[in-house]
Amino acid sequence: MKLKLAAFAVLGFLAIAPLDQARTIDTTQYWMKINATDKFQRSVIADTGAAIEVIADDYVVAIGNLEEKNRIEKLGWMDVSFALTEAMDFPAKDAEYHNYKEMVDAIDQLVATHSKVAQKITIGKSVEGRDIVGFRISGDLANAASKPAVFFMGGHHAREHLSVEMPLRFTKWLLGEYAKGNQRIVGIINSRDIHIVPAINPDGLEYDIEGGKYKTWRKNRAKNSDGTMGVDLNRNYSYAWGTGGSSKSGSSDVFMGPKPFSEPETQAVKKWVEDHENITILLSFHTFSKLILYPWGNVYDPIADSRALAVHQTMANKMAEWNDYAPQQSSELYIASGDTTDWSYGEHKIISFTFELDPANSWGTGSGGFYPGAKIIEEVIQKNTEPCLYLLEYADNPYRVIDEVPIKFPM
Repeated sequence: MKLKLAAFAVLGFLAIAPLDQARTIDTTQYWMKINATDKFQRSVIADTGAAIEVIADDYVVAIGNLEEKNRIEKLGWMDVSFALTEAMDFPAKDAEYHNYKEMVDAIDQLVATHSKVAQKITIGKSVEGRDIVGFRISGDLANAASKPAVFFMGGHHAREHLSVEMPLRFTKWLLGEYAKGNQRIVGIINSRDIHIVPAINPDGLEYDIEGGKYKTWRKNRAKNSDGTMGVDLNRNYSYAWGTGGSSKSGSSDVFMGPKPFSEPETQAVKKWVEDHENITILLSFHTFSKLILYPWGNVYDPIADSRALAVHQTMANKMAEWNDYAPQQSSELYIASGDTTDWSYGEHKIISFTFELDPANSWGTGSGGFYPGAKIIEEVIQKNTEPCLYLLEYADNPYRVIDEVPIKFPM
């Protein structure tokens, strides 16, 4: 908005006032159904800065701000759009989901109950100073670093609450089965170093449910230099950062940040991975769409290393047999750069996957999508438990899946 001011004193004040006082930021988000028939058109849409959330054969559903909505309308591909509102109550129907305090309490309780094989870890702090916490699990915690490790994480995106429940509740199940003497689980825990961080973005998680209303918030809670809020943490990793499917605009849902690893949350992941060279497999949980994704996301070309590509494809196809998700290279959806798994594989050659959990899609902000209700939680845990165990079992050498070497655990 351009303001015509006659008084130079006022203009002088605006020149030195903080930026967020000198302008009004329109934070309205829009739901958009956009005609798109292939990954190339989807990539054009992603480059507008809108966040694509649903993909069908001949359209996508995206969420974006007014500027991004206008860009898409100029393409001539818009079918339907409307402004999102904060119309959904959090508590009653979704009380089974964990807010930050409940998540931390659950971690503390599980660690206290299973202290011989589990310890609480803090990998860093968020923008607002919350601890980014999780579990380290091993039958020999003192020497865990000498064992092959898997890193499970969730909650990069604030509105994806199911992605927090999955790793948290899987941990509860895993520790419970170990305590019962389940021989398969005993073998896994005794021979592995398991790292699980349910919520990489605790500030966003809390903000999305603040005041008992869902806000469809995606990013962290960083204060950007242009007066906007939030960086998309899954566009802030350094590998091929800013090369497509992200935005330089702070108001965008896919704002990549001012530089790679500008955010304390992604810095925490970076340091944790670099400090634990025994990590061989990484799995990042997101919602939604029922997909198993693997690198690359920043280019259409497949992984050049044929053996590494075969491992990703073989594992993705096998896991899809259990959870009935669609396995594919990330860029088959659309180009997106600066994400977690491109970095973890590209920089560290860690075999890396993203699970886009249930449901398959959603129309708008009602049931389904980011807020599918509590009834879906148990189903999602059950269908993804076997894929998680599969990754743990092959952590000693993921290439065994193509070399057909059998699994052997010391008991």
